[in-house]
Amino acid sequence: MKKIKNIKNLFRAAGTRHGAYSVGLTVLVLAVVIVFNLVVGQIPEAFRNIDVSSTKIYEISDTTTDLLDGLDKDVDMKVLAVRDETDDRITTFISKYAALSGKIHVEWIDPVLHPSALTEYDTTENTIVISCEETGKTTTVAFTDILVMDEYSYYYYGTASYTEFDGEGQLTSAVNYVTNDVERTIYQTAGHGESSLSATVTDLMEKSSYTLSEVNLLMTTSIPEDCDLLFMYAPTLDLSQDEAQMLADYLGAGGKLMVLLGDTSLAELTNLSGVLSTYGITPAEGYIADPSRCYQNNPYYIFPELTVSGDLAEGISSQMVLLTNTHGMTQADPERDTITVTPFMSSSEQSYAVTEETQEQGSYVLGAVATETVSAADDSEGDTSDSGIEETDASDSGTETTDTSDTGEELESRLTVISAASLIDPAITDTFTQLENTQVFMNAVSANFEGVQNLSIEAKSLSVEYNTVQHGGLLSLLMIFGIPAVILIGGFAVWFRRRKA
Repeated sequence: MKKIKNIKNLFRAAGTRHGAYSVGLTVLVLAVVIVFNLVVGQIPEAFRNIDVSSTKIYEISDTTTDLLDGLDKDVDMKVLAVRDETDDRITTFISKYAALSGKIHVEWIDPVLHPSALTEYDTTENTIVISCEETGKTTTVAFTDILVMDEYSYYYYGTASYTEFDGEGQLTSAVNYVTNDVERTIYQTAGHGESSLSATVTDLMEKSSYTLSEVNLLMTTSIPEDCDLLFMYAPTLDLSQDEAQMLADYLGAGGKLMVLLGDTSLAELTNLSGVLSTYGITPAEGYIADPSRCYQNNPYYIFPELTVSGDLAEGISSQMVLLTNTHGMTQADPERDTITVTPFMSSSEQSYAVTEETQEQGSYVLGAVATETVSAADDSEGDTSDSGIEETDASDSGTETTDTSDTGEELESRLTVISAASLIDPAITDTFTQLENTQVFMNAVSANFEGVQNLSIEAKSLSVEYNTVQHGGLLSLLMIFGIPAVILIGGFAVWFRRRKA
């Protein structure tokens, strides 16, 4: 009886009561954690993975969400890979991507268990086969296109590291390709010392399903019939008179022309300048310096002012574009009243057009679009007046006039001129990835095609970004300062309360 009494007294002791309370609380917390994990485990993978990385590789842009929201065709994604051996970044992104639309159906096929699948889809392991039964179109995306390996590090040091993650860009491009029946062909001119497009730009064009071809205007009598956009990139030599007339005829028939000027001034390209002046775009002598909007006090490295709207404004947020070695342009009256000129990029009022002899202050046009509505006229026999009305003898026909005006559809010719080829110079686009140079360029390209949206999405860098006070985000500041401060204040409060007790 004495021992039982001692045990009862032991449980009545303050220390024992506090210990039992701590054990009970610990058990309760563990139970809550276990139940919480069981509940969270039932949530689809696409929603339980939160992206807290600085590069936001799982963040999906409005461009993609708009495309997926508007999908009216079913898209099948066959992932030919061993899921358990696939990089978690790829599996997570595929899940998140497919969750955005009920039209996307994902199926993982293990090529080890089903080797015939590789033959059936005519592809290799670690590949996504994207297809649309309604259009009958199929394409593939390799894992190596999503996770881009650092080849230098691999071949020289034998270590596999990755530089870019291009999940959104590759999948969105593939979905757009298989569901879209319309393809656009861009012809790039040759024979005038034009520059070559960088791999970054050609990759963006491929993502938008543009077919890029080449045409030498000296070796043809007309622009190819399948040309949806004629593109001239940094010419150093002038057009011949015949070529200039060919461009004028092409625009007059509703064609689309885009010109990016290089180091050679437009004033030195007399025949090309004559074509552009018809549409109210004339050259300004010298290079543009803008001390009020420049990069690190270099007035020739300028950040132009953007006045974009409509298709040109798609995806533009920071409005930060960097240009170098820029020739300016001025807006004049076009030769025809039916032509409308709209600048979308210009220097500030504090800029100068600088030559060896002069410095002319003023705002200069750096990018402009000229449009004109023209009729797709069919050739008709017989003499007609300029008004399209042919006079007849009233005594023979009983009428005064007969309307023979063209009833063909109306087309919009479009001339886009950007005075700096540095807009898509890889020295800028690949170094300052946070700028919107390529976005402005691709928007300008897409604006030439009715009903076509710029779907070219750049890859996201996987380079290490260190948490610093200067570059720390909200989560970083919370982890560095917020949580430690709460713990310190809470600890001090407990210590002070016990000290008073």
